[in-house]
Amino acid sequence: MFKTGVWGYAGIHARVRAKYSYLITSQEWAELIGAADFTALIGLLRRSVYGPYLMQLDEGVLTPRRAVYQIEKQMADTFTIIVRSTPRSARPLLTKFFLNFEVHNLKAALRGIQARASWDQVQTVLFPLGPISTLPAQAMVESGSVSSAVELLRGTPYYNTLSYAMERYTAEQSLFPLEVALDLNYWSEIWNDLNRLPRQDREPALRTVGSLLDVNNLMWAIRYKIYYHLSEEELINYTLPFGYRLRDADIRAVAAGNDIAGVILRIYPNLPDISALLLDPRKGLPELEIQLLRHVMEQCRKAFIGYPFHIGIPLAYLVLKKMEIQALTALIEAKSSRSPVEEFEAYLPLESTRK
Repeated sequence: MFKTGVWGYAGIHARVRAKYSYLITSQEWAELIGAADFTALIGLLRRSVYGPYLMQLDEGVLTPRRAVYQIEKQMADTFTIIVRSTPRSARPLLTKFFLNFEVHNLKAALRGIQARASWDQVQTVLFPLGPISTLPAQAMVESGSVSSAVELLRGTPYYNTLSYAMERYTAEQSLFPLEVALDLNYWSEIWNDLNRLPRQDREPALRTVGSLLDVNNLMWAIRYKIYYHLSEEELINYTLPFGYRLRDADIRAVAAGNDIAGVILRIYPNLPDISALLLDPRKGLPELEIQLLRHVMEQCRKAFIGYPFHIGIPLAYLVLKKMEIQALTALIEAKSSRSPVEEFEAYLPLESTRK
């Protein structure tokens, strides 16, 4: 087993470490944040690993949304390279992790239908997954109704999940139950895939993707309680009963209205005082989420220390890359709208950069 791990991961380890060295550094982030406007920001990004993708289009047609699309395309191509170099036994989990973007695309298509948007409008916000995705997004949007769109998903992994949630959608005319069902099903499948890994891969994978699952589940529970005032039963139904360090008892404690700060500090004892963040949820919860994501990023960086021949290396890189894309998207939007730095800098997960 040890020998298989070494030989299986030797090539991908070197390839991922090389790509890891191209993640945006702290100094580069400072320069990007300090860019005078969208045009200046794009000028800086053209000198980065995203440059060849941004230079495929003339400056005159490179809108903020198109710039995000080109940046996302760089990640999609990077994923393809990584998964082809990874041992066959690890490819299903890596592919499933990347298909989180397909879930995003499915939600975007449903929202477009609800808003009566055209296909031309919807396709601009879809992640460029290429042939890895078989989602009939255009046909769904052009079908004109959510129920018709769901029927077009027969034979895909999403049909049963959405069809079970359609009764509540029909009653409420809200996409909320459909989107929650998609998220819960996706992360349940990720959890099952994590636990099917061989032992030498399971723990490194749990430290990276399992940590991200914990943050998502905890933030769902807190938002459902504070923002949406869901009942205890509904909150439990709309969250996951498992996690890496987050326990079902923690979710039930939040659902019951117990000390949320105590639950958070049990799982993340090294966080600074978070009581103040919970006093003003509209501002505090986004700050809390960034602090928790920085914990995930720290776990990802640790994957590159010590014994390297395991699935944690490519997974850690993909998590960091995903968060870099999210931060760049937020920065592009902020610069294009000329938002003051103080309004967005605190909400960028800058700890995803190399040190």
